[in-house]
Amino acid sequence: MSPFIVKLDENLGQTHVHFLKKLGYQADRVHDEGLSGAADETVWQRVVAEGRFLVTLDLDFSDIRRFRPGSHPGILLIRARSKGRGAVLTVLRRILAEQRLEELRGCLAVADEDLTRVRRPASD
Repeated sequence: MSPFIVKLDENLGQTHVHFLKKLGYQADRVHDEGLSGAADETVWQRVVAEGRFLVTLDLDFSDIRRFRPGSHPGILLIRARSKGRGAVLTVLRRILAEQRLEELRGCLAVADEDLTRVRRPASD
């Protein structure tokens, strides 16, 4: 089975990429692909075309009408109290201590220091 592929939005850094890679994920940043400053729609089209799970701090990706669970590879929105590298890494560590990102495939997950709320695809 191929590795679970993760794309980190421009507001995440190399520290986060290295952390995910140590856990066996294939990860890169929007910045590494020349998409820094690109519109959310451009980033989103690339994420979906490549079948990647998106990790972001950008609240624009929390709109479930636009990013309906089940219609994409998955989104993890990190809502750390601070946007600092360490605070975001703390939230990421907590999430991954509880579950693998693969378990959030197709979902919209919003996580802070204490809780991860998950909107799963609707069952038909």
